[in-house]
Amino acid sequence: MNNAGSSDPFPRDGSGSRVSLFDDVVIDGIGIAFEQNAAGEGYRFIAGVDEVGRGCLAGPVVAAACILDLAKALPAGLDDSKKLTEKRREAIADELKRSCVAYAIGRVEADEIDRINILEATKRAMLLAIGGLDPAADYLLIDALHLKQSPLPQKAIIKGDSISASIAAASVIAKTHRDGLMKAYDSEFPQYGFAGHKGYGAASHLAALREHGPCRLHRRSFRGVL
Repeated sequence: MNNAGSSDPFPRDGSGSRVSLFDDVVIDGIGIAFEQNAAGEGYRFIAGVDEVGRGCLAGPVVAAACILDLAKALPAGLDDSKKLTEKRREAIADELKRSCVAYAIGRVEADEIDRINILEATKRAMLLAIGGLDPAADYLLIDALHLKQSPLPQKAIIKGDSISASIAAASVIAKTHRDGLMKAYDSEFPQYGFAGHKGYGAASHLAALREHGPCRLHRRSFRGVL
């Protein structure tokens, strides 16, 4: 938390949430500059937050929150999960889970996505992940989104998974978790090939939908499903 008397260096948005703006930070590649700035403000448990699966036709949207130990070296090769091979992602995720202060997962299923829309479902998954952290976060670094529903001071960082180590860590943990779910679902619904495309709109997935129709994992509000 910030201990600088009664002054509050964080502007507030219309919901009353504090928004930290480190506009002077210039980043080239993955690093901990955003985390160090927050630590310099007095925050101890700085969580990176990211999601995976927003654009999928099937399966949940999954978010992860991760608090790194800034005194430890980052896993070699840590980056945006989309830039890593599956094997490298899994190795980095295992290392992160062993070395981080805390991590947690949040997920929102397809039926709820259809009810509240994918953006709100993404925010809900992020809030679930943040709420699962122990110790609790006192500052958030979020990939692209601002969570007005959270009272915590936070910064939304465009392409944060490519420049913030904490957000990249969350992206890797979320991706490997969701991929594991979709591989498990493949045994229940082998006709769709979930183990391969993970629920995204691959040509083989669209062909399977035309042949078999949707299953309970499909997001019926998404174009191409019905």
